[in-house]
Amino acid sequence: MRISQEMDLYEKLQILSDAAKYDVACTSSGVDRRGSGKGMGNCTAAGICHSFSADGRCISLLKILFTNECVFDCRYCINRSSNDTVRAAFTPEEVCTLTMEFYRRNYIEGLFLSSGILVSPAYTMELLYRTLYKLRREYRFEGYIHVKAIPGAPAELIERTGFLADRMSVNLELPTAEGLKKLAPHKSRKRILTPMRQIQMGRDQNQYDLTLYNSAPRFVPAGQSTQMIIGATPENDYQILSVAEALYQKFSLKRVFYSAFVKVNQDAMLPSLPGGPPLLREHRLYQADWLLRFYGFSAGELLNERHPNFNVFLDPKCDWALSHLEYFPIEVNTADYHMLLRVPGIGPKSARRIVQARKLGSHDFQSLKKAGVVLKRAVYFITCGGKQMYPLKMDEDFILRNLLSSQNKPFREGVSYRQLSLFDAGQMLGPVPGNLDQTGLG
Repeated sequence: MRISQEMDLYEKLQILSDAAKYDVACTSSGVDRRGSGKGMGNCTAAGICHSFSADGRCISLLKILFTNECVFDCRYCINRSSNDTVRAAFTPEEVCTLTMEFYRRNYIEGLFLSSGILVSPAYTMELLYRTLYKLRREYRFEGYIHVKAIPGAPAELIERTGFLADRMSVNLELPTAEGLKKLAPHKSRKRILTPMRQIQMGRDQNQYDLTLYNSAPRFVPAGQSTQMIIGATPENDYQILSVAEALYQKFSLKRVFYSAFVKVNQDAMLPSLPGGPPLLREHRLYQADWLLRFYGFSAGELLNERHPNFNVFLDPKCDWALSHLEYFPIEVNTADYHMLLRVPGIGPKSARRIVQARKLGSHDFQSLKKAGVVLKRAVYFITCGGKQMYPLKMDEDFILRNLLSSQNKPFREGVSYRQLSLFDAGQMLGPVPGNLDQTGLG
């Protein structure tokens, strides 16, 4: 470990913004809160700008670690204690200065603050709390703040921090307790789930208090999220999706983030990854996660023990439909909303439009296109007035070949894995040639 004794704020920012790029549990959605008019900034649902790099990493917030020093030695982490790397740490005052200066220049709309474990979880959480307190009370910053809750920190500290932050997150790190024990023996599943439960119960209590006292302070109003590293341990997609489903149901999480494992350390216990980070697998898990949250699917419907992994060449919804051709084709003029959601090419918005428009008349394929239906996928699974758009066979191999051939551009497995730098004016003010994807996952 190399600890620099003399380092200016710019050097610290370079080190600690770069060290934060592997933490993807970063989002600015989910809260609508106006400023008081006495401070700087507000936090409305549409007020946070989103930009995404090609691997889906959010760059709209000032995303930094408080420190990259860490007492833990997790095998997959770039900041593990045994790594010989330059270490740096901010002070609460420095984080406040950076946030306010970037905000005034319109570079950011909020702050994402994580940290390595400096000295102990309690000591680190105290520093994060002091930073947020100073930013809110002394600097009057009323913009969006997402902060990490440190497993093992005192419950009182997490509670006090929760009344200053908009969102909190606790990284699950790896999908199973076995994987965690293997690659991060200093951590435990119970220790990670404890602050998750505390945040959930605190939000529930706060919602109850708000019904009684309209002026009660809000506790973590944008909810909590977590991150799982994909590909570092041998869990299949069914196990990963089942864990995500349980987290949504039992802990009321807003988002589960999936981070394709990047081999930053040479360690015999880590997979070799000859093809690079499993970004395509990450992409399929995000699509499946969307189906869990908004389309009414369950993990057991999408995958099972006999079929434990997603088809990387086909999105999960199409894969499910091909495995359940007995339900199709459906008649769009009579099918209910929930069945429409199961048709590839029909999303929640277009399904609502279809149901609402049926009150005025029946649909044809042209009106479905105007409603936002992606006909190149939906055409195999629907009828209008009892007729298909074209004479098509309800045959799995036939539909699969046509769906694959209709994909104009395959997902790029070899895209670069990096977070855009806050120091490059070109990256700040315009797109990065060849490496900017505006279709982020929210």
